[in-house]
Amino acid sequence: MMCGPGGAGKTTYAKGLEREGWMRLSFEVEFWDRGMTTMPSAEVVAEVAADLKARLLRHVAAGNDVVLDFGFWFRRQRDEFRALLAPQGIVPETVYVATSLETILSRVGERHGRRPDDWPLTEQTATEYFERFEPPTPEEGPLEVVR
Repeated sequence: MMCGPGGAGKTTYAKGLEREGWMRLSFEVEFWDRGMTTMPSAEVVAEVAADLKARLLRHVAAGNDVVLDFGFWFRRQRDEFRALLAPQGIVPETVYVATSLETILSRVGERHGRRPDDWPLTEQTATEYFERFEPPTPEEGPLEVVR
């Protein structure tokens, strides 16, 4: 489970795993594939989440390695996916991309909305995301911190 605020570098890390053969699941890619280039309604987000959960369970049942290129900004989200995978005997690792706000703000100007992983962020929005983010702790389960 990739974890970090917007602009932290989660997708860059996840794409590295994808090149190694992992299946990468991403809300942004799914939105893009459905023709959405701005944040959709809560109903659409819930529909996409259900689809991604079903795909995740199919992939793990088939024995595939999966990287969830989500934000997992809140512990409750991480706990939800741990509970989803527990009946499969899977304890997911959280990969926390710990990035400073300064670094994140230096990256947001490079986003232009031209591809699925390139959703534009304003400095204000990126700062708000950073401030709301709940960093994972080792008590939650397996954790790798990437700096």
